Amino acid sequence: MTFRREKIKDYFLLDTSVENLFINEYMAAAPGDFVKVYLFAQMYADLGQEITNEEIAKYLSMEHEDVLRAWTYWEKMGVIRKIRRESADKFDYDVEFVLLKEQFYGDKESKRPVGLDQSMQAAMGDKEIQEMFQAIEKASGSVLSGTEMLEIVSWINDFNATPEVIAYGYAYCVKRKKTNIKYIAAVINGWTQRGFQDVAAVEKYLSEADKKNHMYKRIFQALGFSRNATEQERKIMDTWFEEMEFSLDKALEACSKTTGIANPNINYVNKVLVNWYEERTGKDKSGKRKELTLTEISQYYETLRHKEEKEAEAHRREVYAKVPRIKQIDDELAAGSRELSRIIISDTVDKREASERIKETASTLNTEKAFLLTDNGFELDYMDIHYECPLCKDTGMLETGEKCQCFGEVSRTKIEQLMQE
Repeated sequence: MTFRREKIKDYFLLDTSVENLFINEYMAAAPGDFVKVYLFAQMYADLGQEITNEEIAKYLSMEHEDVLRAWTYWEKMGVIRKIRRESADKFDYDVEFVLLKEQFYGDKESKRPVGLDQSMQAAMGDKEIQEMFQAIEKASGSVLSGTEMLEIVSWINDFNATPEVIAYGYAYCVKRKKTNIKYIAAVINGWTQRGFQDVAAVEKYLSEADKKNHMYKRIFQALGFSRNATEQERKIMDTWFEEMEFSLDKALEACSKTTGIANPNINYVNKVLVNWYEERTGKDKSGKRKELTLTEISQYYETLRHKEEKEAEAHRREVYAKVPRIKQIDDELAAGSRELSRIIISDTVDKREASERIKETASTLNTEKAFLLTDNGFELDYMDIHYECPLCKDTGMLETGEKCQCFGEVSRTKIEQLMQE
């Protein structure tokens, strides 16, 4: 006589085991979306089923780039390993979940970092990284050492910097006679923390910085100063243009008010501008400037998103009315996405072939849609939601739980302008 259990065919009726060490040591401090990616992929690992990062992103309603950032985060925390495949694509890798009990209590040898030779061999197989090193050596006029190369490669994971931005940042610093690798790392890290992932974004930022320096110089000329502004003086002037939203002409007008005083200075001009700002925005009964409440700021973001979503919906209706075939394509793409999700969690024998057929159909439909849009005078992203701040998608909060830079730029003037639109 033999005994056996009936096998469960529906994956959702099974259980996924998660180590308590992960919950206690890692989960609480991690961004929520990163935890979702970890747990969802852990389920597929337990089932022995394959799933792509693109499919994870669709299933969790996330951006594909956010899934990639999640794996970089978990790799840095030491809870997964990226097993690189032999491919020119740096994002072509498998994910291996680390046994945390062994990390904490097992063989210490398993914790050793990847050696220099092994890391560089993997890096040099990447075409983008090869081109990055060539650009850096051309800019610096010298050959990089192995240690320098390993340090530079680490910026990709540590800073989430692209090879393109790293090469540009290296050349930018060298032109300014700043060749210390720690200084260059700090510059590139500063750019990536601001969300810059391509050279165009960096150049725009640098252009705005040059514009600021021009304004500092004009103000100091108006005050009769021949020296450069101190860091504290720059911060004060930044508040005029960024927080109080004054133009350069208005700031120069305030500088002209110093004509009758013996010692013109920034603090005097600041008082003039602060008074003008308070008069423009209103004061409370005590005479102090009214501050925005968190509720007012939250309502501003909610109204802004509603406006953007409404505009996107209007654009979709416009496109569908002019080109009905695009509406049919969008419906077919949505149906295909639902079918793909169903196939992924099913136990169909030919699921891989079925998935590939759906993906090929989607690619064909997207190509046709792009042709129809441009052929009828529409931009490719005409139907998309266009956020004022792509970093936080007009929520005011970053995925790390921190306030976005734009949060501090919300003013009563901006709120009033939005309500008038």
